[in-house]
Amino acid sequence: MKRTSLRSISLITLALIFASITACTTKDNPEQIRQRTAEATETMRRDAKAVAEGVKEGMSSDKAININNASREDLLNLPGMTERDAVRIIAERPFKNGHELVARHIISESEYDKISDRIIAGH
Repeated sequence: MKRTSLRSISLITLALIFASITACTTKDNPEQIRQRTAEATETMRRDAKAVAEGVKEGMSSDKAININNASREDLLNLPGMTERDAVRIIAERPFKNGHELVARHIISESEYDKISDRIIAGH
């Protein structure tokens, strides 16, 4: 029994020594680590910039556009809006409310549902 305990302790000691040597040994030199760190930092900077631009774009697109004075380009940025729809909206101005787009047969009810929360009909 004493011999088994001694063997177990020896194996555990050798395993710990091997693990510590392996953990402390690095194949990379400091310059390689510095280079990888710089690359990771650049990637994070680029990703953070993209996220910030996306948030900014998302916040600005939350503003409803006024269909009575919006440009053709503004109208075309609405989901599902075609060139033909944008031209007809501009030609048929003014509107009392957004739903008049459906009442005047400029767009369908399903198309209106896609943009109803993004448009207003102000004067």
